Amino acid sequence: MDIAAILHADLDAFYASVEQLLDPSLRGKPIAVGGGVVLAASYEARAFGIRSGMPGRRARELCPEIIFVGGHFREYQRLGDAAIAVLSEYTPDVERISIDEAFADVAGSTRLFGSPAEIAKTVRARVRAELGLPISIGVARTKHLAKIASQVAKPDGLVIVEPSVEMEFLHGLPVELMWGVGPATKAKLGERGIETIGQLAQSAPQAMERVLGRAIGRKLTALVWNRDPREIQTRARAHSAGAQSALGRKPVVERVFRPVLQHLAERIAGRLRAKHRPCRTVTVRVRFADLKSVTRAITLPAPISATTALTEIAVDLVRGVLRDHPEEKTISLLAISASHLGPSLLQLELPFGLADDGRRPGTRKGLRLARADHAMDKIRDRFGSEAIGYAAMRGAARSVPDDFRSLAEKEL
Repeated sequence: MDIAAILHADLDAFYASVEQLLDPSLRGKPIAVGGGVVLAASYEARAFGIRSGMPGRRARELCPEIIFVGGHFREYQRLGDAAIAVLSEYTPDVERISIDEAFADVAGSTRLFGSPAEIAKTVRARVRAELGLPISIGVARTKHLAKIASQVAKPDGLVIVEPSVEMEFLHGLPVELMWGVGPATKAKLGERGIETIGQLAQSAPQAMERVLGRAIGRKLTALVWNRDPREIQTRARAHSAGAQSALGRKPVVERVFRPVLQHLAERIAGRLRAKHRPCRTVTVRVRFADLKSVTRAITLPAPISATTALTEIAVDLVRGVLRDHPEEKTISLLAISASHLGPSLLQLELPFGLADDGRRPGTRKGLRLARADHAMDKIRDRFGSEAIGYAAMRGAARSVPDDFRSLAEKEL
């Protein structure tokens, strides 16, 4: 039987913890990073029901004593890097999945540093002593179970799941701890009386596929029995780039959703251009007020990385979603994902003057848009992201600073 040698390390309430580290007077107090929207909340604030993505006004209603801070984005990056560096001293097999969390396989490190449990204890002690930050670690045989274990360990704890007790540990936990079970999936399962992972494990796989869809149904059926073959990916290249924006509750009108999509497209397209990896598939996700999410996608004949092209395609996809769901009147989240990434191979097209010329990189209009984007990229590289932008996006209200967003977005 394999040993439990996969670690999932996750810094606790990371952004808020950094703020409390930088300003000791904030320790033990309910604080939130942000203003108009809660970007992150301390555990003291979470005790009042405050969560990331919540409007600041609602947070103040729940906790009048809450303290809002602006955020120190460079410190988040520095301390996140430093914590992952500590973990990397014990194994080269580290897969970083965000600024504040990573997986590590320590099976090959036990002769040098002791058992996986001892390594986890050492990492936690060093991060606390050297950086002043709390970190929770889960140790298990698979990535899925290690991540669940780290969630159970929070705050500032360590949970080790030995192979002999995997099912006993896993099946008593709530289903929302599983990867892939968000609010909508949790609600669907709850309607059928399924609240724990054990109850899901006893459900017929075919029934779950009918309720949740074939892909997610099969995935969850495997994970409830801890069947997770994924290995640590130390140098995996991203297959997609995405960005999303929580809106709270906004009316379903284009003057609301278009500026949001423009800003999301600008962030994604800039990353595609920086890595010379345009996309062929564009996917949008629209989440309504009742937490129902709908996705639409299109695969293009030629790869794109132009901001304007990505914006217009995303707007068209969202329009299609709204046409199919006329009963929905409120949007709570918008997301864009760019996939099927590849090298920049440009094929020139004849000037037919078609309506969609701006969306095709090989047309005259497409080439002009590409030159404009690259010129703005150079200016931003030198003078900062706010130095220049499209007129349609200038002055748009951004409740979440771009510096904060970039910390959470996947590197290509």
